[in-house]
Amino acid sequence: MGSRLGPSEILFTEMQKRMITVVVPYDQLSRTHGAMSKAQPETHQILMIESQNFLSSRTWHAQRLFLLLSAAEHFAIELEAEGFSVHRLQAASVRAGIIEYRQLQPDITLIATQPRSRALQVVFEELGIELDVDDSFLTTREQFSGWAGARKSLTQEHFYRWQRNRLGYLMQGASPIGDVWNLDSENRLPPPKSGYAWPAPLYFQPDDIDRSVLAQITNSEYSLWGSPADGTWATTRAGALQQLQWFLTHSLGAFGPYEDAMPKETWSAHHSMLSPYLNLGLLSPREVCDAAIARFDEGDIPLASIEGFIRQIIGWREYINGVYWLFPENYEQSNSLAADRPLLPLFEDPATTKMACMNSTILDVEKRGWVHHIPRLMLLSNLALLSGVDPQEFLEWMRRVFIDAADWVMVPNVIGMGLHADDGVMMTKPYIAGGAYIKRMGQFCNDCEYKPALRVGDQACPFTTLYWDFLDRNQAAFQGNHRMVQQFAGLRKLNNLEEVRARAKVVLSGLSQGTI
Repeated sequence: MGSRLGPSEILFTEMQKRMITVVVPYDQLSRTHGAMSKAQPETHQILMIESQNFLSSRTWHAQRLFLLLSAAEHFAIELEAEGFSVHRLQAASVRAGIIEYRQLQPDITLIATQPRSRALQVVFEELGIELDVDDSFLTTREQFSGWAGARKSLTQEHFYRWQRNRLGYLMQGASPIGDVWNLDSENRLPPPKSGYAWPAPLYFQPDDIDRSVLAQITNSEYSLWGSPADGTWATTRAGALQQLQWFLTHSLGAFGPYEDAMPKETWSAHHSMLSPYLNLGLLSPREVCDAAIARFDEGDIPLASIEGFIRQIIGWREYINGVYWLFPENYEQSNSLAADRPLLPLFEDPATTKMACMNSTILDVEKRGWVHHIPRLMLLSNLALLSGVDPQEFLEWMRRVFIDAADWVMVPNVIGMGLHADDGVMMTKPYIAGGAYIKRMGQFCNDCEYKPALRVGDQACPFTTLYWDFLDRNQAAFQGNHRMVQQFAGLRKLNNLEEVRARAKVVLSGLSQGTI
């Protein structure tokens, strides 16, 4: 593992004093995008800063920290092998590191790619760093802003169709292949009952760099949560490409139908597990989409599967990044439902809940820092929303524990979609569900002491009870929302609403105390 220096320990050669310095954040590990795309060893040198404030600022999932540090170190060594001088700096913060680096050579030109967080954007702009457009996304911030324009609502489906037309994926001229834009209605199968052969996920053998980083983390004073790195995640571009090929070969074909399923037999199902590599810059969305389309063109991949996968990338991922930069800086502080319950104990310790679905899901997060989008939305976020957890506390937890977490990912997904804390600016209705949905799409309920069909009584599923209680508590907030007419009509038909309210108080108290 390369040595990290304090700024005062850096010695510049006469040639290096005339070079341009590319500042490379740990989440922009791409040789072919942004500022690095034009960098050459003869004219550019690299500055990578390990921020101690960042590393010690919160209790990180051990694998999240490991992937961040090991992937950055692998990238630095690859750049050195190409002939670059790579300055690895330890500093209190990225800002402090840049200031001290620049003090040693005041005339050095510093450039970077547009950073992926507002906080780092402010730092780079205030320090006068020249910024190249972040072309690692398929949609620039300016393009998204132009699409948004004066629209009254930022409907994701409209953006997705605009993307299809603009990028040409799955199109025949001006029409979508199959004459249908969205096949999501075909991609909602529950887990198969038995006898289904799920593909085994890849294992990545750790190398010397991985072992060195793991030792560094293990022996550090960083506050950690979750299991240590175990080979689940690759730490190099080569490993990320291997994961992409594995997905195209073994899972793309069946990705669509079981996209939303939550089976017991597998944690990965048919998901690609590419989000950490995309979010660190080890893969680009264009190469992933191009590879998926090439696989589809071989003729044996159902349209519903390729469409669902392409939609996740050019539709949802690009939409989320666009929304992050379009909305104001204080968006992440939104709390339109005035939710103020502290983070539930079960999010930190799965042993503090008797809910089989939540226990299983938190154990998965604890083990590898990942679950797919449906457990994130319909279990973790759903429970946080129904129980009134403070959205900023939940956002902070999601940032800490997920392997693919990034500011631009988590702020819109939690504030706008998961917890509906933005008064419907991003999504027109909250994503809430009772136990019936979880029973249909998962395989938890048979092993649980709570019954999804019950909304009152000691055996009532907390999701079912809190679903109706949430609607009851928030009638004024959603009055006039035409997309919730059916849900509120169901609420009015309840013949035991007072019992539901009473049971909800017991459930909320038990969740806060770690007894339900």
